[in-house]
Amino acid sequence: MTVAVFTISLLGAMALGMPIAFALLVCAVALMVMQGQIDATILSQKLIEGADSFPLLAIPFFMLAGELMNAGGISKRIVAFALTWVGHVRGGLGLVAIFAAVVMAAISGSAAADAAAIGTLLIPMMRQAGYNVPRSAGLIAAGGVIAPVIPPSIGLIVFGVIANVSIGKLFLAGIFPGLMMGTALVLTWLWVARKDKVAILPKQGWGLRLKAGVDGIWALVMPLGIIGGLKFGIFTPTEAGVAACVYAFVVGAFVYRELPLRQLYPLLVSAARSTAVVVFLIAAALVSAWLITLSDVPGQVSAMLEPFMGNKILLMFVIMAIVVIVGTALDFAPTLMILTPVLMPVIKQAGIDPVYFGVLFIMNNAIGLITPPVGIVLNVICGVAKIPMSDLMKGLWPFLWAEIAVLFLLVLFPDLVLIPLKWLS
Repeated sequence: MTVAVFTISLLGAMALGMPIAFALLVCAVALMVMQGQIDATILSQKLIEGADSFPLLAIPFFMLAGELMNAGGISKRIVAFALTWVGHVRGGLGLVAIFAAVVMAAISGSAAADAAAIGTLLIPMMRQAGYNVPRSAGLIAAGGVIAPVIPPSIGLIVFGVIANVSIGKLFLAGIFPGLMMGTALVLTWLWVARKDKVAILPKQGWGLRLKAGVDGIWALVMPLGIIGGLKFGIFTPTEAGVAACVYAFVVGAFVYRELPLRQLYPLLVSAARSTAVVVFLIAAALVSAWLITLSDVPGQVSAMLEPFMGNKILLMFVIMAIVVIVGTALDFAPTLMILTPVLMPVIKQAGIDPVYFGVLFIMNNAIGLITPPVGIVLNVICGVAKIPMSDLMKGLWPFLWAEIAVLFLLVLFPDLVLIPLKWLS
């Protein structure tokens, strides 16, 4: 009965067009009514407590770092560096897109922003060179969803706060799976594009390659600095966000000189607006999580999953399949907010490592960003490439299946996440 009230109130509020945060609060009120203890004071206190979290400070800093990176010329130098080194090989522009996606993922952590930036720079070049545009757009969309997996990831921060899991460990655990996603895209692209007749860019001399390397070195060392700082305990994830902001500002304003000070205020406003939306969502989700726990929804879900509890791999397969299905109907944020407090008690009861689960859960939600009909990254790339959704989906399928294959490979072999995490930690 409790699960039914939870589901009907949440989906009903969303069906009425309520924003996700307000739908979560409606769900919380419905659970309070069911328990016969409506108290607006408790509701408001829990809402404030949800936002009052030190780890959440990392979110505005990484969002601002992403804004500064794009405005300061860092993104285009990453693409330019890759072009000079691999642009001349067959399918080279696709390899440039994947390289840029992985590097930019390690800077901004935003799938939609990364996909838009790479698509704006590369899709016109790929169209002019004769590449299949829907396939090229599909590759860039699939590359964009690496961002929530590789640190610094906003999704991993949110999961860590809601699930009470170490964000630092989540960051380190996400590195190898993110690189696996990139490798899967490279292999898939080389396979599907092997027979395309496209114009090949001229091979650049070592002088131009070194020049692009020197020009892009400031952009390329940024993710290494963030990951290295986390590994050696130089700073926490929140402090890493501050360092990323300062670095992106100094490089954009004083090294590349493409970030005038008058542009700083609009970037701060944009980052603040994005942060407000995310933090309010988290606060509302934590209110719902408290009432979900109080109403024993996780206990009822555990009872439903009881037949699979004896086999960790089978249980993970079932949960990942459920998340894939939910991801086709819900966006990244609501799926993350709704399912985390429901599934975490089940994961702990089954003895599954919460860091390992968190990385796979975020990867699954990220893949949901490119599953129709509500995937945000799909809509972004459709706008950038100026192609209909149906055409984009035809080009996307090979890359979508490649990333799903990586996800289920990690379910079968948990050590692919846990052993690199142990070494990095």
